[in-house]
Amino acid sequence: MARDRLADAKDYYDVIVIGSGLAGLTGANNLAKAGRSVLLLEQHYNFGGMATWFKRPGGHIFDISLHGFPVGMIKSCRKYWTREIADSIVQLKGVRFDNPQFSLQTTFDRVDFTNKLVDHFGIEKQTVEDFFNASRAMDFYDDQAMTTRELFQKFFPGRSDVVRFLMEPIAYANGSTLDDPAITYGIVFSNFMSKGVYIFQGGTDKLIRMMKTELKVNGVDLRHSICVDKICTEDGQVTGVVANGTKIACGAVLSNANLKTTIEKMVGPEKFDDAFIKEAKAVRLNNSSCQVYMGIKKGETLDNIGDLLFTSVDPEFDSTRLCAKDVTSRTFSMYYPDIRPGSDRYAIVSSTNANWSDWATLSEQDYEKEKQHLIKTTLDALEKYIPGVRQKIDHVEASTPKTFEHYTMQAQGATFGTKFEGLQVSMDLPKQIEGLFHAGSVGIIMSGWLGAINYGVIVANEVDSFMLTKLQSQQQAAS
Repeated sequence: MARDRLADAKDYYDVIVIGSGLAGLTGANNLAKAGRSVLLLEQHYNFGGMATWFKRPGGHIFDISLHGFPVGMIKSCRKYWTREIADSIVQLKGVRFDNPQFSLQTTFDRVDFTNKLVDHFGIEKQTVEDFFNASRAMDFYDDQAMTTRELFQKFFPGRSDVVRFLMEPIAYANGSTLDDPAITYGIVFSNFMSKGVYIFQGGTDKLIRMMKTELKVNGVDLRHSICVDKICTEDGQVTGVVANGTKIACGAVLSNANLKTTIEKMVGPEKFDDAFIKEAKAVRLNNSSCQVYMGIKKGETLDNIGDLLFTSVDPEFDSTRLCAKDVTSRTFSMYYPDIRPGSDRYAIVSSTNANWSDWATLSEQDYEKEKQHLIKTTLDALEKYIPGVRQKIDHVEASTPKTFEHYTMQAQGATFGTKFEGLQVSMDLPKQIEGLFHAGSVGIIMSGWLGAINYGVIVANEVDSFMLTKLQSQQQAAS
């Protein structure tokens, strides 16, 4: 059965893309448009990686992951995908905070954030402008020694309430902490501050369906339910992959899998320089997530309480507490009918950052017990904002880091991939093995869906340049 999925595959492709996260899908699409023959292999039965969904009886559809991305997604989708995809991206205007330090609603853009910081928090406007300008000016080549904690201390000393307002949403967006390099915060924050938070209208299932259609139009060979066991190399060059036991040759590999998995399992440490492997092993995995999916009964309605609700009972923002198993901070993503035009259904997804270690070693009995506790406490927290919500729900279930590890094969269920230091290792892969490229979740570059798409484009251009140089060398050798 596994071999049947590759029975009609070609013996050789210019590029094999491993994994169909948004970086993998976008990379494959751009390479195909450049005239390359592309095979995309996805181990799951759905394409999309973390940008995915699932259905449940009773007409429920649940989008995975916290929804919301910067306005730049419109431009990227129009340029690298289709106008139809870009035209389905709409703004979310109700981003709400509720915690012991403040309670407010914002459109989550620079103008409104400035007004809130000045009028609500009492910060001098010039200080706010200086902070925004400093964040906007950050890029990968800046000094990486300054931490986000130090950045906030520089502009807002002693103001833990301001830190919470500025930091909490970004921590949910990419898993960053106060002790990570400031650029991992500043670049992502600035992207959102451009014009607010956006979502794909129609649901993730519609987005991926439209992307698959475009990929097929451009000639990408799409295959799901296929696991890549090995990336084959010879004399420091990629030669192909072994997938479901079948060897397929290629000129280059673009891995959208976890960085550490790509290096340590698919290729093997022995294929790299000792110094590079030491650097790669030092790369830290980012944290994972827990989510609770709540389906509302057909015919029931919900009052509008905002699109995104960041709620916490912790006295101050704390990166460690944000990931704790005894959850005190949650983000509720509200899916009203207008998010899926033509539908009259409501859904709610609660997202919390989480640690793999808190869930990985539980017995089966304790694991189920903790999942039920997560559901109960989530519903308890939601009752504050939607009284009687339990009576409106007819389906509820939870996911944990183990769930994400099982379905995505991300090491330790790391929904945000690796920490910032993984980016340099990711970029240096082709220097170690010719034809080996990576465009997975790595620190700074992953400002959610937008970062994934843009990184896929960047690496696809590098792959295309490599293939062109390789072809020219072959032609010169032949002549």
